[in-house]
Amino acid sequence: MPEIIPSTTINDVVLVRPDVHGDQRGRFVETYRRSWFPQGREMVQGNRSEKQAGALVGLHFHRFQADYWYLLRGKIRVVLHDLRVGSATDGKTEIIDLDGEVDQGVYIPPGVAHGFAAHTDILLTYLVDNYYDPSDELGLAWDDPEVGADWGVSDPILSARDQSNPRRGEIPDDIRPRLAT
Repeated sequence: MPEIIPSTTINDVVLVRPDVHGDQRGRFVETYRRSWFPQGREMVQGNRSEKQAGALVGLHFHRFQADYWYLLRGKIRVVLHDLRVGSATDGKTEIIDLDGEVDQGVYIPPGVAHGFAAHTDILLTYLVDNYYDPSDELGLAWDDPEVGADWGVSDPILSARDQSNPRRGEIPDDIRPRLAT
């Protein structure tokens, strides 16, 4: 049975350590199953991200979309920050180091800002539960002191978008994610 590990820092974040089956031919891993996650959201789109060592992606957040990340190759430091109004863990930051040599996935619920720093060249696959919607593609400054993240890279390579994301205190209240009541 896979190991399903709820975060003790941010509510609804889940780390998965799936079963690995192998023999002389290679190996097989079931990387995702909807029933593993308490929110049971149906993933509808799969994506692939390849980045060079030193790249930093994020912080991004969605009000309506959940992500499930699975690192296939390389090493990344994942940074998560809860932005959800009404969440008991609003304002909390979590750091998770993933290594493509160790089969693990991380489920990120809507409203939790997420990003990663590539410590090596990487290959990341991820599933999302909504089709791409530019109006739900939002950002938080990667270096915001309120997030307080140690990304583990000294001179990150950033996109123009990620260089211009607002700090937490500058995010307009009407786009702050909220927990469903």
